[in-house]
Amino acid sequence: MIEPLKVLIVEDEALLAMELESLVEEAGHSVVGWATSSAEARKAVDTTDADIAFVDIHLTDGPTGVDVARYIGERRKSMVVFMTANPKRIPDHFAGAIGVIAKPYTMNGLLSALRYLQEGVRRPPPKSARPAGFTLSPAFETVWAPTS
Repeated sequence: MIEPLKVLIVEDEALLAMELESLVEEAGHSVVGWATSSAEARKAVDTTDADIAFVDIHLTDGPTGVDVARYIGERRKSMVVFMTANPKRIPDHFAGAIGVIAKPYTMNGLLSALRYLQEGVRRPPPKSARPAGFTLSPAFETVWAPTS
């Protein structure tokens, strides 16, 4: 069995964050914290030990999710996956993120993405096919693209 993921949720909408937390835990992983603004996210990054950070682009202090992703990348503490309804706001280089899950996502889509990410984090590269609704960044596309 592959070790479960520790997840940080950076999401300004409390209901979405709680739903995401529930789905992450249902899938056997743990949520180590959540934040609604870039300041809270930076503090959470510095005080938790997450494998993956699910980061929305738009937080309570504006479209600061890309800055949060860069901050996480500079600290090399966790990998970032954007979760947003605005994927066009993600820079071409994805600010170092693995990829993006577009909102609205389905429960099955998120669970599939979590399995894929778990494989990629714990035993890279993932062996399973990339789930629908999950787009890899160009940098990870070359490393994580499944071989047939």
